[in-house]
Amino acid sequence: MEPDPSPRPVLRLKPNADARAIRHGAPWVHGDQIVWDRRSRAIPNGSIAELQDAGRTPIATVAVLPEARIAARILDRDPEAVIDRGWLTRRIAAALALRQRLTDAPFYRLVNAEGDGLPGLIVDRFGDTAVVQPNAAWIDARLDDLTAALRDVAGIAHVLKNASGRARAQEGLDDVSAVLLGTPPDRVEVPMNGATYIADLASGQKTGLFYDQRPNHAFAAALARDASVLDVFSHVGGFALACLAQGASSALAVDGSAPALALAEEGARASGVADRFATERADAFAAMEALATEGRTFDVVICDPPAFAPSKAALTQGLRAYERVARLAAPLVAPGGILILCSCSHAATLEKFRTACLRGIGRAGRSPALIHTGTAGPDHPIHPALSDTGYLKALAFHLAP
Repeated sequence: MEPDPSPRPVLRLKPNADARAIRHGAPWVHGDQIVWDRRSRAIPNGSIAELQDAGRTPIATVAVLPEARIAARILDRDPEAVIDRGWLTRRIAAALALRQRLTDAPFYRLVNAEGDGLPGLIVDRFGDTAVVQPNAAWIDARLDDLTAALRDVAGIAHVLKNASGRARAQEGLDDVSAVLLGTPPDRVEVPMNGATYIADLASGQKTGLFYDQRPNHAFAAALARDASVLDVFSHVGGFALACLAQGASSALAVDGSAPALALAEEGARASGVADRFATERADAFAAMEALATEGRTFDVVICDPPAFAPSKAALTQGLRAYERVARLAAPLVAPGGILILCSCSHAATLEKFRTACLRGIGRAGRSPALIHTGTAGPDHPIHPALSDTGYLKALAFHLAP
């Protein structure tokens, strides 16, 4: 892609906007902080612009989305930065260097949006294959440069674009997935925590596998040696397979998706633990009620549901759902056992989620002690100014005998 044309479009902050926040690291600017006129309103989505303070001093290079609530995303503190292939290559190289310090195996989230200085971009790595989610107009317009950077910096041979993210519609982008480089495999075996998972890159959820729970899988597995395990909302067997790999005596995975459970079973066979693994396709709430009716209990119970509160509008209903999960799961934990409850909802803060869980456990008549609070792994860095939006929470409770 050619360097950005000069002169660039200009956005200017209102006098009451906090320019110091931008200078000190804020990752974006809301539309109500910007002076809008006919010229600025006409800037095409995804364009690169110069951001000025109220005194017309340039302070940053931004990607613009005039009609959005977040109207400008900070790309570089240098107001003269050129957002070209070289710039992308340097950002990808920095992201790769961090992951190489974290792990020797090439299976991780390579780019985590603002946390890696590439707002709106998610890249998950599966060996020599990368699945990218370009959820912002500025990066969607630069996919050729992104693909070249992944190839040249990280040795990626295959790149698949996943266009299923809801954020793309908000940016005026299509929902058409595509192969950008090479011939990506439909499936990849991914080693994590001693288990082997099957990532469905072609038709699986998101990029095909959730790397974010890796440290929480490991924590659960450390408590599961010789234990019976129930993994509810298991998807491809994330918690169950990790626990079995570390010596759990048995694991039951419950999920409503037959394709996900088939991948879990395939992973169990690849991990050599199929003889201790069982699956049940069912509505998770109905399954927990049925297990309680049967008098079943397990030494370790994990519930990792989808985002019940993906937005503030859904927060009240979502918290009720998390409370219900806790209420139904607690009776299934054997005396002195472990209950792990997870949330991937941005709108549900840690405090609100913890309160909902404790309310549900209390309604079930169990006495909990919180022994661990987990978050996403370090290959999912969070921009410091966005720390309160850390979406993943995992709470581990010891339930008294």
